[in-house]
Amino acid sequence: MPTSETERTPTDRAPSDRVAPAEGVIGTADAEAGAAYRPADLPADRPADLPLADRKRQRSGDEARGRAMRAAISVIAEKGTAALRMSDIAERAGMSTGHILYHFGKKDRLLLEVLAWSQADLWTRYQEAADRAGSPAEKLDLFVRFYLPRHQGDERYALWTQVLAQHHDEAGRRILTALLDGWDERLEAIVREGRELGRFADVDLPEFTIRAVAMLSGLSEDVMFGRSRWQHTSVHAFALSALERELRPASRP
Repeated sequence: MPTSETERTPTDRAPSDRVAPAEGVIGTADAEAGAAYRPADLPADRPADLPLADRKRQRSGDEARGRAMRAAISVIAEKGTAALRMSDIAERAGMSTGHILYHFGKKDRLLLEVLAWSQADLWTRYQEAADRAGSPAEKLDLFVRFYLPRHQGDERYALWTQVLAQHHDEAGRRILTALLDGWDERLEAIVREGRELGRFADVDLPEFTIRAVAMLSGLSEDVMFGRSRWQHTSVHAFALSALERELRPASRP
């Protein structure tokens, strides 16, 4: 469950304001999810196509929605879903309950709405960093950093836990599947590039992706649980080393 919050550099990470997915970020799985579910914060028109006054109003609306989303992530991680009230999110966001209802609509869609926003934000920041990376190895490093939670109380990972614990209809399951598949696609793209450049071994791509994501998910659960083994050892360094060993070409030491 990729949930870490990462800033615009590979090493510094922090919560971020909402940004729309960058050009080229959305993969096949993301497109399929969009066909079934379109978060309300994704406008039909690009800001550049709108009059100046409308663009200002849209930016203001995006900022307010981003504030509401971040507040929701924080409250959900803190209180869980059973005790969650829209008024709690409103108080945390410094907004009225009416504004929160405007942004989220029905409560039963709240978790998926917030998760979709959170992942779109995270993927955008990942793509921005990956576009600046100079090699497949650097992109792999970034992937691991963005996937793993930062610490035991990582709010985005807690959100994933809450979402997966809920019962979802078929549409909801398609959304979740697409969000998870989106990370598989990104990892496969990195490995494919590395193979083509001769930097990575010619691994079986689907099998490697399954193993890699399963390992990262297991390590993430360890971090969130607070396993003592990671108190003095970098989980990022451990994961990256394991992936690099498997991807190292046979001709290299």
